[in-house]
Amino acid sequence: MRYCINCCIHLLPNDLHRLCFRCRGPNHNNQKCPVCKGENKIPLYTDSKQMKLLAVWEVRTDHRESWNGFFCLRKGKLCSLIFGLIIMTLVMASYVLTGAKHGLLLIPSPFHYGAFTSNPSLMDNESLSDMKDHYQPSKMNISYIKDYPSIKLIIDTITSKIEFVTRQRPDLEELRKQEPHMFSVIPNKFLPNSKNPCWYEEYRGNTTTDPYATNSYALYSKRFRTIFDYLRKVFWNHLYHYKDKHYRLRCLPHFYIIGQPKCGTTDLYDRLRLHPDVRFSAIKEPHWWTRKRFGIIRLRDGFHDRYPVEDYLDLFDLAAHQIQGVLQSEAVKERGKMNSIIIGEASASTMWDNNAWIFLYDNSTDGEPPFLIQDFIHAFQPNAKLIIMLRDPVERLYSDYLYFVSANKSAEDFHEKVAESLQLFENCVLDYSLRACVYNNTLNNAMPVRLQVGLYVVYLLDWLTVFDKDQILVLRLEDHASNVKYTMHMVFQFLELGPLSEKQEALLTKNPASNTRRPEDRSLGPMLPTTKAILRDFYRPFNTKLAQVLFDDAFLWKRT
Repeated sequence: MRYCINCCIHLLPNDLHRLCFRCRGPNHNNQKCPVCKGENKIPLYTDSKQMKLLAVWEVRTDHRESWNGFFCLRKGKLCSLIFGLIIMTLVMASYVLTGAKHGLLLIPSPFHYGAFTSNPSLMDNESLSDMKDHYQPSKMNISYIKDYPSIKLIIDTITSKIEFVTRQRPDLEELRKQEPHMFSVIPNKFLPNSKNPCWYEEYRGNTTTDPYATNSYALYSKRFRTIFDYLRKVFWNHLYHYKDKHYRLRCLPHFYIIGQPKCGTTDLYDRLRLHPDVRFSAIKEPHWWTRKRFGIIRLRDGFHDRYPVEDYLDLFDLAAHQIQGVLQSEAVKERGKMNSIIIGEASASTMWDNNAWIFLYDNSTDGEPPFLIQDFIHAFQPNAKLIIMLRDPVERLYSDYLYFVSANKSAEDFHEKVAESLQLFENCVLDYSLRACVYNNTLNNAMPVRLQVGLYVVYLLDWLTVFDKDQILVLRLEDHASNVKYTMHMVFQFLELGPLSEKQEALLTKNPASNTRRPEDRSLGPMLPTTKAILRDFYRPFNTKLAQVLFDDAFLWKRT
């Protein structure tokens, strides 16, 4: 294509000559062109300065120039096409990867999701081939797929690995070696004239000594300082003087509300403490047996200084002062009556939380804990009474999720967390025993929701290896919610407490339930039907075993 050179290169700053496209073609006449007329030289204006173009540029107006332009155009389009394909490929790759993560792909990924180190001996520098020996590849990555049949495959794998094996109780001497200080503080026998386990301990401090100066509960929590300030003021008034020595009354709980979280333990605690013969620790949930005695404040924060047993016993001083007043009364001294006041402790972690063992005990076998909480409680209090409040594990898990998750809560998010937790649990049971996985701290921290807490029968069977069945009262939250009076009478009878007056009973049964769901959580609605079906399948074999152990089909939770 030919152009009028005089017109097309007659440029002004930032403006192409307007006559360029009017004078092109084979019939161009320099004499008639208003720009080219009478000009022998070709001017070029650049930055408002005129220069001779022929001195710097030779222009040829033949057909080859047209083909060169055409090929340049083709090259430009080709480059643009290649660039566009690269961008499209990257976008599609991003879509595929994102789809695999969020369950948008029609074909599930064959790779195993979320591998974790359930074996503490597995080192970070192991090779990929070594890792394959520890973990079997899953059938599909369904962490975020809301597809019931796909997730059911994982549940079937877990169910096939369920085996309820009785654990071996450790010897008393083995327990003594693990906790020598605890055994040196707590005696073998308690006062015979007290229903609650209590004993007198010599106090070697003087009047200027603060008895609670080193108490970890008082040091690490501002909430409890007021309680300890009061205990300091009355401490010296409750010392017992005998043969120029000072003694203080020490007590352990007579009964423990040991579980489970989000199953109504707070409501049971609030109603039970209304009984005139019941006292509780100064702190509702000390979590001493499961966490504080190991130096665990929060698992995510690691370990702190261990809370000695003396710090735990200090929590019962207020109740011990009242028991001491009864023991020193004339009626008890003269008529030989017993103290009827009992102390309770209500840490909902006592039944299930044995996460600390993996950090402290090296002599474990096949990943199972060598010692459990109940071993030590039974060693000191073989006659202790235990109360367990349970709830449909499916509903418990959703309530647990709503309570502990702080942001982006939704039924869809809960579903995704359940699917991911199920796959992590499957990873563990493929290589380890059921008990090892239930008590595995690494697994429990990795799972987005606490599936393991709802495996009630696993924990109950382990408690039954050390305590008799008549020492454990198992209640259902559903029964408690529908008939508070009946369940409270069961508890009073179990603890051998005296009857209440009509006024006291009315107050106890009319109080509203404690620790109910927050209003902002109610607006989220129920879980997805698919999620509920998945969890029903997962918990079914455990509920079936629980109903068999307790001889009560209500623990199948078929109607809830």
